[in-house]
Amino acid sequence: MPTYEYKREDGSLFEFFQGMNDKPLETCPETGQKVKRMISGGGGVVYKGTGFYITDYKNGNGNGKQGKANTSEPKSENKEPAGSSPKSEE
Repeated sequence: MPTYEYKREDGSLFEFFQGMNDKPLETCPETGQKVKRMISGGGGVVYKGTGFYITDYKNGNGNGKQGKANTSEPKSENKEPAGSSPKSEE
C-alpha cells in the first residue's frame, strides 16, 4: 500500500497511507481542511538479478578498466621462483 502526499488549503503538506484502489481524500483527517493529492515522484528503483557484468557496458567489447589492470605485468611461461639459481650442467 503506497503513501500519498496531500496539500492542505493553507499550503502545508502531509502524507497519508492508503490503498491504491481507495478514493483520494477530500478533507484532512486532522484539521478538516480541503486537500488535494499531489503528484508522486514515483517509486524507487528495483534491481533484480545477480548483478552487472563487464559485458553490460555500452561498448559491449569488455575492454573496461578491469581488463586493462591485468595487462600491466608481462607474463612468462617458465618463471623461476625467487631466490633460486639456474642449475648448471657438468
